[in-house]
Amino acid sequence: MAEEHDRSLAWRVGGPQGSGVDTAARLFGGACVAGGLHVFGRREYYSNIMGRHSYYDVRVDRRPMSCHRNQVEMLVTFDAETLARHSVSTVPGGVLVIDDGAADEPLRRITFLDERAQEDLAAYLAASDLPPTTAGALEDARRRGVETVSVSYDRIIDRLAQDERYRAKADLTKNTIAVAISAALLGYDPRFLEVSLATVFADKKGVVELNVRAVELAYDYVREELPVQALAHQLVAPQSTLPPRPGKDGEEMILAGGNEAVALGKMAAGMTFQTYYPISPATDESFYLEAHANVPQKDGSTAAIVIVQTEDEISAVTMAAGAALTGARSATATAGPGFSLMVEGMGWAGMNEVPLVITLYQRGGPSTGLPTRTEQSDLLFAINAGHGEFPRLVIASGDLTEAFYDAARAFDYAERYQTPVIHLLDQTIARTTQTVPPFDLSRIQIQRGQIYQPATGEGDGEAGEEPYQRFALTESGVSPRALVGQPGGTHWLTGSEHTEDGLVTEDPVVRERQMEKRARKLELAAREIPLEQKLQVYGDPDAALTMVSWGSNKGAILEALAGLEADGIPARLIQVHLLWPFPARELDALLESAGTVVVVESNNSGQFAQLLSGQTCRYVDHLVAKYNGRPMTCGEVSRALREIYQGTAERRIVLRNPYE
Repeated sequence: MAEEHDRSLAWRVGGPQGSGVDTAARLFGGACVAGGLHVFGRREYYSNIMGRHSYYDVRVDRRPMSCHRNQVEMLVTFDAETLARHSVSTVPGGVLVIDDGAADEPLRRITFLDERAQEDLAAYLAASDLPPTTAGALEDARRRGVETVSVSYDRIIDRLAQDERYRAKADLTKNTIAVAISAALLGYDPRFLEVSLATVFADKKGVVELNVRAVELAYDYVREELPVQALAHQLVAPQSTLPPRPGKDGEEMILAGGNEAVALGKMAAGMTFQTYYPISPATDESFYLEAHANVPQKDGSTAAIVIVQTEDEISAVTMAAGAALTGARSATATAGPGFSLMVEGMGWAGMNEVPLVITLYQRGGPSTGLPTRTEQSDLLFAINAGHGEFPRLVIASGDLTEAFYDAARAFDYAERYQTPVIHLLDQTIARTTQTVPPFDLSRIQIQRGQIYQPATGEGDGEAGEEPYQRFALTESGVSPRALVGQPGGTHWLTGSEHTEDGLVTEDPVVRERQMEKRARKLELAAREIPLEQKLQVYGDPDAALTMVSWGSNKGAILEALAGLEADGIPARLIQVHLLWPFPARELDALLESAGTVVVVESNNSGQFAQLLSGQTCRYVDHLVAKYNGRPMTCGEVSRALREIYQGTAERRIVLRNPYE
């Protein structure tokens, strides 16, 4: 259970879903950002929504962070289950905040605590001669040097309710009080919490006023009744004046979520049409777009985005393809089960060379699997989805900043190469909240590709000349694209093989020519796409230990690299960004002199490892895998890499933690 400790502070709040856990985390994270601190947050919750256990981690530091930690310095519990599940993750010197009205509960009576968790925790407590109860878990925490703080939420709420203005809604402030208690125990300036309240409850003056008063009472309670001086951890903001400057030393930062970053990237790219059928975790992206469908433009005007909730995923993908045919920058967003249903429609788009963008958020499968947990198991499916052969591009983002720019770049790829583009993300990125530099709109250069212009000639077919051929055989594989309804651009669209003007054919020569034409697009993309959009290299370029990975594991690996470097262990990370067409030639060059090659990914079968070994000349020496639905931590990755460096590791290393 031990995890490498660093100078950041990790705060966790947990309770039944619907108890205000998310709002509490938003308030705490927002207060930290208001004081100029960096934040990295992640949310974990059950797919059975109401009543099941939910928790939210907020990691805070003066420097940027790129992943979460399993161990925390402060745990705030709203129920017995949170105490049972997470007390063991509170570090020595940390703080555990409980409700003084909480009863001592046997583990077997905690309604939603599954049998396996009960048994493991009971065995852990029994090893220290402690009973299998929440009191036993508390005593274990105390023995390990954790400060336990009992808080009377009811007493604070009663004081708040004494004011006639707040009596009716006083009970709703428990989550705010929990955050204020945390902040007060950590010695944090309450003014920053007030800034966060004004942001979270914007345009709700009465709610802000109520909660500001709750904060004041909570701070009074801590000063009067709790031993602040006994706590080992303090939270000090780099900014000491209001209004605060965002970021350390005036460095501008914003607090963004993963779904929001993707949505904003699509807006910046000029997307005008998105479809979706509700599915976790993709739905939140479309919800955000619906809430911000009127997009301000540089010239002061407003552009509208049409967002359509369809009857199913088949409708979503085909409607998005239809919109793309009209010239709209069009996308659909889904997760694995939804993507499974979209495959036929994507094949139609591939045959008709439609510039369609599909945003695919990966979660645990198969079927509905782990609907609210993370995984990276759709990689080979995304590359190979569909019967027959047709080109598609697959890109994967490693963090929120990449998610923004990739979401925008996907449209350029789709229109440049006239083919579907799959943007791979995962639950980890979707559910991450992080301070990042403001997105730079000047980096978004919209490229619409080869649009048919009858008046320009050059084989496009002016009036009275050769008729327009949508699928004209070209050396690049890319043909001039006429938009539906465009004068002079009449052509056929079918799901069958076709001639250059779109008419159905089974002629073997035409078939060969059209297949080869479409395939040339991938060859073109492999040549044209710059190296920095294919992969990135971090760490010591001459290191004998090389990690190759993709997606959200990037953050945990980078923090692990920093720890290895500090201990004199040279290592590097190659993050593969463009997954198809696979950058085999570039990877071969980078791995030619590599000593030990380690693939790190979140699936059971090592899908990327298979891809790497199959597409390059390099064998993978070790696979580090995690597939329990939770994201990797820097501590887990660091321990695995140290074992590999020391020569004590198995070829396959599975990262396991029963207390997540």
